[in-house]
Amino acid sequence: MQESSLHAALKDFYTRGDHDAQEVPIDGYLVDVVSGELLIEIQTGNFSALKEKLPVLLANHPLLLVHPIAQEKWIVRLPGQGETPLRRRKSPRRGRVEHVFLELVRIPQLVAHPNFSLEVLLTREEEIQREDGRGSWRRRGRSIADRRLLEVVQRVRFDSPQDFMPFLPASLPPTFTSRELGQALGVPRYLAQKTIYCLRVMGLIQRAGKQRHSYLYSRICS
Repeated sequence: MQESSLHAALKDFYTRGDHDAQEVPIDGYLVDVVSGELLIEIQTGNFSALKEKLPVLLANHPLLLVHPIAQEKWIVRLPGQGETPLRRRKSPRRGRVEHVFLELVRIPQLVAHPNFSLEVLLTREEEIQREDGRGSWRRRGRSIADRRLLEVVQRVRFDSPQDFMPFLPASLPPTFTSRELGQALGVPRYLAQKTIYCLRVMGLIQRAGKQRHSYLYSRICS
């Protein structure tokens, strides 16, 4: 698949030293950036593609997984042919660090691996949509032609399960439901449910009974 401008820009962002290299073959896989002993993998989309690759690389190397989340996104519409924009507008959606759980839910067991680290980037981006009739009906047939990095706003790093404790706010009661976690974090319940699954796999929370039709959870560590 053709590399997006966003992915290419982030590879350059993490390639800092003269001895850093991009697209290096290691253990049967191409690694986005190699900086000394550290392998850096940049995943702008679905984490499912990493389920086989990351365990192989982590067996012998420290690895940083980078995931950008658009805190601010601009939609640029292009005609079916040509590069002159028809319109540029700001998307009402604002990404948050909590949205990492939408993808992390696919590989939460890797967080406890001693060689694994995760860095979430909150970014300003442009999404380039083309009026070609081949895209999703949600976009009225417009396909996503590219994603472009405008700015890295914030970097949030996680080196161990303990670094995820801030997603269990002090305002939570000793036992809580996914709905209560969602309210405490200010996120929809579906996202709170994915967060709970990840935190359970990381060993930070456990089931603590039921309340009517909802499971109760409690912290394992404070």
